[in-house]
Amino acid sequence: MADRVSSEHPSVRTVRSTCAETATGVRLEIPADDRDAFAADEVVRLVLDGTERFARVERALTGEELSIPGVYETPDHTRNPGEGPDLLREWIDDHDVRTGGSVLIDVVEPEFLYGLRSPGETAYYDAREPPSGSLSDIAKDLEGQ
Repeated sequence: MADRVSSEHPSVRTVRSTCAETATGVRLEIPADDRDAFAADEVVRLVLDGTERFARVERALTGEELSIPGVYETPDHTRNPGEGPDLLREWIDDHDVRTGGSVLIDVVEPEFLYGLRSPGETAYYDAREPPSGSLSDIAKDLEGQ
């Protein structure tokens, strides 16, 4: 059974990101100073309003920053964004986040589980250990078939 942890728990690191418009939607920009808390170019789990979804943390073309360009229902949609709806725009709109506004990213389990929330909100997460490397490789192989 997974433990429930609050975004206010001392084990949860919170990173302030910035919402930015793109030609096709929105993305969350992560400051270079906080890049150590994220697995760049990997698909990770991301909790939106209590529901676990998936996102890829991408490196900026220039500089040290990272970004989250979208949130999807499945890991496969995250790897192939045109195959599924991007849930990030809807979440941004539902939470009244403006371009240039802040979104908090909670690091529940580094390189595995993150959560989004608006400043001033408290969120609760089901914290659990990520699968071992070999199990993760098997899951990726199965998704590819």
